[in-house]
Amino acid sequence: MDRDLALIERLEQLYPAVVADCLDRLGVRTQVLEPHIRPLYADAKVAGYAATVHCVDVGAVPEDRADWYRGEMDAVDSLQPGDVMVVSTCHGSYWGELLATASRYRGARGLVADTYTRDTLALTEMRFPTFAAGIHCADSLGRIDVDAVGVPIFCGGVEIHPGDLVLGDHDGVVVIPASLGAEVIGLAEEKIVGENVVRAKLAEGMPVSEAFRTYGVI
Repeated sequence: MDRDLALIERLEQLYPAVVADCLDRLGVRTQVLEPHIRPLYADAKVAGYAATVHCVDVGAVPEDRADWYRGEMDAVDSLQPGDVMVVSTCHGSYWGELLATASRYRGARGLVADTYTRDTLALTEMRFPTFAAGIHCADSLGRIDVDAVGVPIFCGGVEIHPGDLVLGDHDGVVVIPASLGAEVIGLAEEKIVGENVVRAKLAEGMPVSEAFRTYGVI
C-alpha cells in the first residue's frame, strides 16, 4: 500500500466528529472506538496510518529470557514514519515511556490501545499522543503478550486493518477504512467549510432550523 504522508497532513487538520459524520453519510457507521478509549492529556491529538498489533492475555512468564517482551519490541521496531500503533483489546498494561521514546524516533505519531498504560506523567510530559483504556502500573511481562503484528484486529469494538487511517482527539477516536481515505477526508474538508459558514450565521442570530434548511449542516 502506498503511504501518502500528505494525506495524513490533511487528516490532522480535521477532527473526529466531522470525520465520523462523513462516514455516516457513506453508510459506514461503526468506525468510532468505544468511549472508554481516552487520551492521557486533554489536548492530545493523533493522526496517521494504523500499524496494528494483536495482543493476548497470558498467565506465566516465559522461561526463556530471550522471549521476554519480544512481541512488543518487534512491534515497535517495525514502525514507520506516519504510523499510529493500534493495539487490540487486552487486559493488561501494554505501554510506557521507553516504548514511546523508541516509537517517536521511528516517526510514529502516537498510540491507540484497548489496553492499559503506565508511565503516564512521563508520557504526558513528552507529549506523546497516547489513547488507552486505562492506567495500570503492573508490568506486561507474564500478563499480556503480542502474538501478531500487521494483521486485522479489534480495538475499542472496531475492526481495524493495517493502513487504515486513524484520527483521535479529546472527543474520541475514529478509523477510516483505507479504501475510503481520500474520499472521506475530502468530504470532511467540505463539511468544515460549511460549518464555518453556519457558525457565523448562528452567531448573527439565524434560527437553527433556518440554518439547517439553508446549509444542510448542524
